[in-house]
Amino acid sequence: MTPTPARGARRRRISAAVASTTVAALALVACAPAAGDAGTGDDGDFAGQTLNALLITSHEGAANWLKERFEAETGATVELTIVPYDEIGSTLALDQQSGANTIDVAAPWYVSIGDLAAGGSIQDLTDWIESTPSLQTDDFIPSIYDPYTLVDGRRYGLPFDGDTHVLFYNKAILERNGITEPPTTWEEYLEDVETITANESANGVYGAAIFGQKSPLILGAAFANRLAGFGGSFVDESGRPTINSPEAVAAAQALVDVNDVAYPTPAETDFGVGNGAWYDGKVGFIENWTDLGVGSETNPDSTVAGTWGVTTLPVGDDNTRSRASLVAGFTWVIAANTEKTELAKAFIEFATSSEVNSALIVADPQTGIDPNRQSSLESAAYGEKYPELQRVNRATLSGSLAWPTGENASQAAQILTDELAKLLAGEGGTAQETLDRVQAEWEKILG
Repeated sequence: MTPTPARGARRRRISAAVASTTVAALALVACAPAAGDAGTGDDGDFAGQTLNALLITSHEGAANWLKERFEAETGATVELTIVPYDEIGSTLALDQQSGANTIDVAAPWYVSIGDLAAGGSIQDLTDWIESTPSLQTDDFIPSIYDPYTLVDGRRYGLPFDGDTHVLFYNKAILERNGITEPPTTWEEYLEDVETITANESANGVYGAAIFGQKSPLILGAAFANRLAGFGGSFVDESGRPTINSPEAVAAAQALVDVNDVAYPTPAETDFGVGNGAWYDGKVGFIENWTDLGVGSETNPDSTVAGTWGVTTLPVGDDNTRSRASLVAGFTWVIAANTEKTELAKAFIEFATSSEVNSALIVADPQTGIDPNRQSSLESAAYGEKYPELQRVNRATLSGSLAWPTGENASQAAQILTDELAKLLAGEGGTAQETLDRVQAEWEKILG
């Protein structure tokens, strides 16, 4: 869809305002204390040192932003290694366990920190975190801080990207199909998706893009969104798996039900394909990370600037309270065998600070970073430019659904994802049978 002149003008105004906001945020960062002087226990003289940082592809923009500014502040050099999102944990583990030891800091998926800790690949940072008030840990969003950092009572990192999914919708597509407001339940969502697909699929427009690629961060996210909506959980308060509960079965069935009317083909729809369909104006709905709203306005390929809306995830059955789903989320950790621990601490303190997070979430070009702190979530710049994103992100403040993070959690996530892929392909039996198999496997490896 080509923007009308009025919409195009509005888009230019938004982009200019975002750029202005980013400049203001960078000024705050520039006025902040130098990273090396911020309570790391080091004298802050890192000139001439080199830090090797490992990040995922969708964080490359943020990585370059951090590199440029940290180098300017400290005189250190930051070398970046960028890998696909589903390879970062194994890349870090192999580097440390093989003895190569080329990585100093990394930002892996939070679900992997238990396995990385058990494998001796990352440092226990509990003492440093507790003895460094300048980290301001009480400012981290409460429902994010513990899941992203804590394993068996010890902390192994600090939150970087506060990734949660929300429901985006294309206002123009909904209006064309007589849908006056976004759905509040998964049942309403399915009806709306079916309506749009029936009316417009002949023209290449579908009700929704469903992340169905066989990856815990993709297909696992689509399931987790529905699990949150139906009021379920992965494990109970004692850590015992509850993945075959009635709520979980309802969540899996809801995913099955929408599969046949979604943007083709869900099994091949990953982050890039789904986002591409959204930016092209080819889907009415997409469950996505909140920074998609930033990209919808600033991405040069976006055709949906000014025509999108966002709401919290729908609910299902007897559940009436929408919950945030911590589907992704990334944590800064320090490699176990680095010889540059003090430099790594300085970098992490800088990268996770309120000033930096506040700048990254409104930056243009888009950095892919979502709020991890209460102060950045409530920052004036974020509220001014993206008030709707700020509103839905407040759902992360309490009650969010988190994945297990202890030892074998990565394996558990993959088992679930593999079984869900079979279910959607018609090879796994019923939703109940599928999740009964997952429950049995999870009880073996999670206890």
